[in-house]
Amino acid sequence: MRLGVLGGTFDPIHVGHLDVARAAAAALELDRVQLMPSNLPPHRTAPQASARDRLAMVELAVQGDLTLVASDLELHTDGPSYTNTTLDRLAAAGVDHLKTVFFITGADAFRDLPSWRNYPAILDRCHFVAVSRPGCAAGALRQVLPGIASRMIDGRDALPSHPSIILVDAPTAPVSSTDIRQRLASGRSIDGLVPPAVASYIERHGLYRTPHTKEPNGQS
Repeated sequence: MRLGVLGGTFDPIHVGHLDVARAAAAALELDRVQLMPSNLPPHRTAPQASARDRLAMVELAVQGDLTLVASDLELHTDGPSYTNTTLDRLAAAGVDHLKTVFFITGADAFRDLPSWRNYPAILDRCHFVAVSRPGCAAGALRQVLPGIASRMIDGRDALPSHPSIILVDAPTAPVSSTDIRQRLASGRSIDGLVPPAVASYIERHGLYRTPHTKEPNGQS
């Protein structure tokens, strides 16, 4: 089984996240994509919503989708959610990550790869998938990260047997979790930015009602 993993704070999950997951699934014929909320993101400030709320919103966002599923794998630990430790946990669960795991990110987040823990050795642990985000085409990563450009292939190319970086150029919605939180804090609409069930959950639980410090660009 080909398994995609899309980690993130998901504070809250939005249609851009879903676009990234579905674009990767379609390009690589993935059987499942696990959307995995992080406990403590290593490169961002602490999430505003609780782990329980963020997982609940992911579960609502993927409800009825035959490919996307919510995963609480990262929420059973106290420390930061590093990609390397996520792969360790998947391996402990019996997943052969070298052959079947595709770790998915937005191309904007992938630009920060050199700052990830265990870089560059982590690139030998599984396939990585970088999907275009507004203002950051996946194909542009060859120029942004020339030191690892030789590992990069296009999503339409034949998949090599060794771990590689797969670039998927696809349209994804121009939305961020930071913008959604700011809109909610100022009483503005988020219609169309999150699935309706997620919007209802946010309203019902009174999430993101107070201003919050803006985070760096990228998927929150």
